[in-house]
Amino acid sequence: MASPFESFHFAGKKALIRVDFNVPLDKQTYAIGDDNRMRAEVPTIVKILKDGGSVILMSHLGRPKEGPETKSSLIHITGHLQSLLTKAVGKEVLVQFANDCIGQEAIDKSAALQAGEVLLLENLRFYKEEEKGDAAFAEKLSKLGDVYVNDAFGTAHRAHASTAVIAQFFAPENKMFGLLMEGEVKAAELVLHKAEKPFTAIIGGAKVSDKILIIENLLERATDIIIGGGMAYTFMKAKGGSIGKSLCEDDRLSTALEILEKAAAKGVNIHLPVDSLVADNFAADANTQVAESNQVPDGWMGLDIGPKAIDSFTAAITRSKTILWNGPMGVFEMEKFQAGTKAIAIAVAKATADGAYSLVGGGDSVAAVNQFGFADQVSYVSTGGGAMLEYFEGKVLPGIAAISNS
Repeated sequence: MASPFESFHFAGKKALIRVDFNVPLDKQTYAIGDDNRMRAEVPTIVKILKDGGSVILMSHLGRPKEGPETKSSLIHITGHLQSLLTKAVGKEVLVQFANDCIGQEAIDKSAALQAGEVLLLENLRFYKEEEKGDAAFAEKLSKLGDVYVNDAFGTAHRAHASTAVIAQFFAPENKMFGLLMEGEVKAAELVLHKAEKPFTAIIGGAKVSDKILIIENLLERATDIIIGGGMAYTFMKAKGGSIGKSLCEDDRLSTALEILEKAAAKGVNIHLPVDSLVADNFAADANTQVAESNQVPDGWMGLDIGPKAIDSFTAAITRSKTILWNGPMGVFEMEKFQAGTKAIAIAVAKATADGAYSLVGGGDSVAAVNQFGFADQVSYVSTGGGAMLEYFEGKVLPGIAAISNS
């Protein structure tokens, strides 16, 4: 069955789309470092243009604190956006720019927009009202378009003016998710509520405190939970191991034990790295050796999982039918410590090829599958880091609720 967005005909309509164009820019040249979020948005925009509608795009960029600033202006991305859309549509698509998001220029340019044309508004966060969820600000934005499309999953966990509050100013039939948001929600729902077993969750990253809620929610659903990255050493120390100067949250030792106890009670297999690649310094040229993860020598720190851990984690992943991956296994930004994360990417890709459903979510995991060239070999790569995390923690996301509950 076609979704509300797919079945809506945008001919003659001005579609106001909340996108997530919060892309990294070079501090000197303002060149785009990673355009994944922009490319992910193209299908939604193209559908509207091909229907005979026009598009008004609104987004934030960076974290401006005191109003407009050059480094956070969306004008830097207009040229690249224009080339992406022109290539996708097959003919020249001009992207106009409004130097404000609610000022007279935005009003005039929106009103004059013709079918097949695109207008990009200036950074929403140049106004403090955006993050405050100000209703008057949201209403001003709403008057620029006939239809509201939320396609910014990356900001769906924020109750901001453009992501949640604005929806109340549109009739139910004139507000909807875009293709990207639909895909994100569908992928997350499948893993969270319809996962085929064995279901393996791979949770990495630095801190247990960042992942407690997601792990606890997954204890109700997963058959296996793999824990890697810096957070693994908090578990190791909690179990009485020696971890040298590896990363550890001493105030979370009891939490780590509680998680292990809950998992045992529910029959969930928790996989911790048997061994680690340890270093005498947090540096690309550090001396390294392999050590048991619970016997890290004094003065050394674990910066990646070791060969035995890679083998056991790979075995768990390749027998899975559903896989969620959130967080790296080590400091993969340094070549010396990327073997573990790369091995996980290979295992997830192999399991996917063998019929498993795999969802990769969270900034570092997404960066890893892109860096190692496996993004097109997994089932779904999420564009939303914090939003995906909160979704899997079981929280209601305001940007989704604003449309789903109307």
